[in-house]
Amino acid sequence: MLKLGSQEIKKDFPIFKQEDSIVYLDNSATTQKPNQVIEAMNNYNRSSNGNPHRGAHKLSIRATQEYDLARDVVRDFINAKESEEIIFTRNTTESINLIAYSYGKAFIGKDDEIVLAISEHHSNILPWQRLAKEKGAVLKYMYLDDEGRIPQEEIEKKITKNTKIVSLAHMSNVLGTINPIEDIIDYAHKMGSIVLVDGAQSTPHIGTDVQDLDADFFVFSGHKMLGPMNIGVLYGKRKILEEMPPFLLGGDMIEYVYEQEATFAPIPFKFEAGTQNVEGAVGLRAAIEYLQEIGLDNIEKHERMLTEYTLEKILDIPYIKIQGPKNLEKRGGIISFTIDDIHPHDVASILDAYGIAIRAGHHCAQPLMRYLDVPATSRASFYLYNTKEDVDRFIDGIKKVRKWLGYGA
Repeated sequence: MLKLGSQEIKKDFPIFKQEDSIVYLDNSATTQKPNQVIEAMNNYNRSSNGNPHRGAHKLSIRATQEYDLARDVVRDFINAKESEEIIFTRNTTESINLIAYSYGKAFIGKDDEIVLAISEHHSNILPWQRLAKEKGAVLKYMYLDDEGRIPQEEIEKKITKNTKIVSLAHMSNVLGTINPIEDIIDYAHKMGSIVLVDGAQSTPHIGTDVQDLDADFFVFSGHKMLGPMNIGVLYGKRKILEEMPPFLLGGDMIEYVYEQEATFAPIPFKFEAGTQNVEGAVGLRAAIEYLQEIGLDNIEKHERMLTEYTLEKILDIPYIKIQGPKNLEKRGGIISFTIDDIHPHDVASILDAYGIAIRAGHHCAQPLMRYLDVPATSRASFYLYNTKEDVDRFIDGIKKVRKWLGYGA
């Protein structure tokens, strides 16, 4: 097995051959692709490209087989009960919009409650804002403690018998906090609510078992876990999916179409209108197989080591403030921070001059930024190809930022 964070594993990623000096710490936004993913997609295009589920010729049949195999691999990866519970979308954002539009419009009404955390990504806020306005529903937020965690009293206060859906990130894309999803799902179900888990940040880094979680919906994106862009996953319990109306209408999601009416195909096809992204599904399958070969447990341990190593160094720098948990309990490999007197965009730009790629801004979480009373933060996020040497260069770069702008050490 390849050693995580080694030069050997970096050889799997062609970006690091072309940009051999880059320290890539923007993994929460998008991860790099290994050769295995790139070649799987290239091989599909060279030998199997066709329109799935439609043609009788061999290329269409091969495309169908590749697409169906990808669905089976995703099912096993998150331990869904059936492949039919796996719906391919463009990304996590589309998955959440599908649920808000389809389930929300059909089953959420006036004065029903929708509960989120204040730390949610905009993609898990805006669809519910619109739905609440259209339906006269009540949109509520669970707020955080000083460590960026959701206290138990907030869970019990905000989730009530009137709550129809709780939609929550498993891991915060800003704070790195791993939310107590199991406890929230258990309590929400006791209150009669269903739960949507946004796994965009957690799925690439920690093992996911949707049956063990008892999640009603679980969504994630391929490009945050070594896969291509424009492919995402929506898992939903069969019973719920079968009761939901289609999100998009068109080819391949119908059973029969007449002049004035139509009947729809069973799940998952009911939610996959139009020509599917087979190439993306093939790439996602290859990414999952790569991650499984390494082992999610090993990835989690590696990132925990890097996070601990980084926090030890960064907390000794007096002009840096960490947003979110400062210890390793229930947190992932995402560190958001501010530097006294320096705007985060300047931090990112100066670090880029040293070949260090981080993210700066509000991270599509403006309500959280207002709650934290900061306009923006800088964010470093780790993955399996990052090393202690990457961290050392990152820390050294941070120390140079203030010097660049005339603040001394």
